[in-house]
Amino acid sequence: MTSAAPKVYVAVVGVGLVGAEFINQMLSIPPLNSPFHLVSLTSTTRTISSHTSPITSATSWKSDLAASADRPDLPKLTAQLSALVSPSQKVALIDNTSSEDVAAMYPTWLNAGISVITPNKKAFSGDIALYEQIIAASKTGGRFLNEATVGAGLPVISTLKDLVATGDRIIKIEGVFSGTMSYIFNEFSTGKSDGPAFSSVVRIAREKGYTEPHPADDLNGFDVARKLTILSRIVSSSALPKLQSFASVQTTSLIPAALENIPTGDEFIARLPEFDDHFAKMRAAASAEGKVLRFVGVVDVLNGQVTAGLEKYPTTHPFATSLGGSDNIIMFHTERYGARPLIVQGAGAGAAVTAMGVLGDLLKLT
Repeated sequence: MTSAAPKVYVAVVGVGLVGAEFINQMLSIPPLNSPFHLVSLTSTTRTISSHTSPITSATSWKSDLAASADRPDLPKLTAQLSALVSPSQKVALIDNTSSEDVAAMYPTWLNAGISVITPNKKAFSGDIALYEQIIAASKTGGRFLNEATVGAGLPVISTLKDLVATGDRIIKIEGVFSGTMSYIFNEFSTGKSDGPAFSSVVRIAREKGYTEPHPADDLNGFDVARKLTILSRIVSSSALPKLQSFASVQTTSLIPAALENIPTGDEFIARLPEFDDHFAKMRAAASAEGKVLRFVGVVDVLNGQVTAGLEKYPTTHPFATSLGGSDNIIMFHTERYGARPLIVQGAGAGAAVTAMGVLGDLLKLT
């Protein structure tokens, strides 16, 4: 007789675009096939808990949360979830925020036997001390799964972990890790010497929702630096520098110096045309060499460097020929894969694919 799969009690913190999509995807699993019991929802202003009667309605959870008089209380939530942990019952905390304060709770949750699943990059790319606390806690407590921190729903982290665990030697990881930067340079640099103005491409990307409200938050390269930090810590090679945080990555910002401190996105967009000639000259220079511009991240294990910045690639390179829209593309150069690197490519941004990555991690608990 086969024993029943253990229950997995699920608490969700963060119900924005990704959080809401995750909840809806999880609740769309037919009840007879789902081991998940959604017992808590927490937004920035409200929370609901229902440990005796799980939340099951994909149509009413938003209104139920909005009507709640209870305010977020993470210590209280921790106590409630800790009480549910048992050999026959797993507990998962889904952090769909980008909050450093929530990320700081991970060691506490893991030590209590609560697994943490998240697309939040802060804990895994920030201060090395917090990261090491998470690793230590996960060895004796709950599991942490963070596939969606790099590449949204793409199997980037799991692929790298499998390569490392099976003894392959990582030589270099390089890729277009930002959906925003991918879109901008797919539109701006196609191999021709001319094309749309850089400022117009950034403006359209913002209008389509590809950039942050303030495009400088994308053009500074920090998002790519965080993802590189996450990957470099998984490689954990003695040849690589031990990154104290994402700020240790050699990152080349695309923000013109004169626009560094522009306070609003609207003003930034209004001023950006002043620098169109600068970007047009870079495009023309790349075109003259038969190349395109791409904002790439590189974990160069062989040479012990982690870098993010604008680079030139031949028009025949996969970074030039394979990308479309806001795709991510990541190449794993390893000893086993030799001259033909392992490539992972696909949509690297968007609520639906990011939520899928989170739900995929949750399914791994079962």
